[in-house]
Amino acid sequence: MAPIREIKKRKNSIASIRQLTKAMELVSTVKLQKTKKNANDSKPYFIQLHAVISSILSKTKEPDCKYLRQPISKTKAVIVMTSNRGLAGGYSTDVAKLITEKDWKKEELEIYTVGKKGREVLEKKGYKMIKDYSKIIQTPDYEEAKKITDILLQKFSDGTIAELYLAYTSFKNTVIQKPNLIRLLPITMPVAENEKETVSIPMNYEPKEEEVLERIIPKYIFGMVYHAMTEAAASENAARMRAMDAASKNAKEITDKLSLQYNRVRQGSITQELTEIIAGAGAVN
Repeated sequence: MAPIREIKKRKNSIASIRQLTKAMELVSTVKLQKTKKNANDSKPYFIQLHAVISSILSKTKEPDCKYLRQPISKTKAVIVMTSNRGLAGGYSTDVAKLITEKDWKKEELEIYTVGKKGREVLEKKGYKMIKDYSKIIQTPDYEEAKKITDILLQKFSDGTIAELYLAYTSFKNTVIQKPNLIRLLPITMPVAENEKETVSIPMNYEPKEEEVLERIIPKYIFGMVYHAMTEAAASENAARMRAMDAASKNAKEITDKLSLQYNRVRQGSITQELTEIIAGAGAVN
């Protein structure tokens, strides 16, 4: 059995780790409240914009819009949103798996990372990194989201890339976060059945429908990327909070076991000392 000093030393070490994980859990909880609010605040704008575009497309017959056409190029661009730091369970790895488990040729992929952990995973697996925007994931900003998508919208417009995808984690609640891979371009909007039934009069445009779509679709893409950033930030903090909570509970279980082991060893040591004293006293008599 391990010596008393060794058990005590290990017990104190685990207790220190528990204090650290508990502190990190509290920090993540505070950050989660802010990031969750940002995600919830951005959601109504995105939902409304989605509804507007869906309505326009449902009432328009085959609009000649560049964002709806499929370019000849085979290259796909993917914006990958993960975290800059670890200790968040499988949060970043699960997002990276959306890419690595997809049946895509690496040479036909361009990766734009928002988060260092995703970049590290994909670089090790041989994917081509084009640009990194890891700084902005800490504090999602609409203008920064616009800068990223401006570059990719231009690449799509001139035919450099054929498709644009977004890999991120959607935030449902503190317990549930789901990794998502969605296609942003070329855009295809589903039409609800009830909407099909109610459409009887064509929509009038001023200016032309193509011009309207080519102005509003980029705003939709900007909004989608920004909203994904806010959800990714909230999901990261929720994942880290849960991971630190689990680590704290594990540390407590280990500490309790070590305390029990320490007490047993100490009791055994005391019993042995008493036995030796009694035996020594008996020998003297």
